[in-house]
Amino acid sequence: MSDAPPSNFTPVPLDSSKRTWLIASSCAGAAGAVALATPFVSSFSPSEKAKAAGAAVEVDISSLKSGEKMTVEWRGKPVWIMKRTPEQMESLKKTDAEVADPNSERNAFPTPEYARNETRSIKPELLVVIGICTHLGCSPVDKFQTGVQPSLPDNWLGGFFCPCHGSTFDMAGRVFKNKPAPDNLEVPPHMYLSDSKLLIGEDKKA
Repeated sequence: MSDAPPSNFTPVPLDSSKRTWLIASSCAGAAGAVALATPFVSSFSPSEKAKAAGAAVEVDISSLKSGEKMTVEWRGKPVWIMKRTPEQMESLKKTDAEVADPNSERNAFPTPEYARNETRSIKPELLVVIGICTHLGCSPVDKFQTGVQPSLPDNWLGGFFCPCHGSTFDMAGRVFKNKPAPDNLEVPPHMYLSDSKLLIGEDKKA
């Protein structure tokens, strides 16, 4: 039996209103299918909102050698983890009198109690700070070499330099006096899970 229409068949044209309704219905159906599928697909990876919320970050520091620095991201910010040399830690005694807040007493960027010391750290050799200048949010650069250098004092003992407006910080992230940055580099909440594992974003008091 043939499926062809009879020879006298005349197709009835759809008026414009019906055609518009059919197209709209088809689009709505497709959109509904996408809407149903999207939550399922998204469930496979963390949402950007969840990432921005800033869950704690676990860091393996087992390979960090003396004099080396590594950077990890927490809450969209760079966190510096540095294993200071004995000479770098010794330099802090000499910069005590030159920094604006040697004991981290200012409250604009509160320092955790366990980091309110000369080294600003739980473990003396390990510095953990957020690598953002407290002036206008620029990122300072490493200036670990000592001695005379452009834009630095002649008696420079090593630290960090913000090229945006010239703020300088010592090897504990303490800002020097008479600089644009109003505070020391921020110390995030953190704790050691073991000798080789560091957790940034939580501490024992959290």
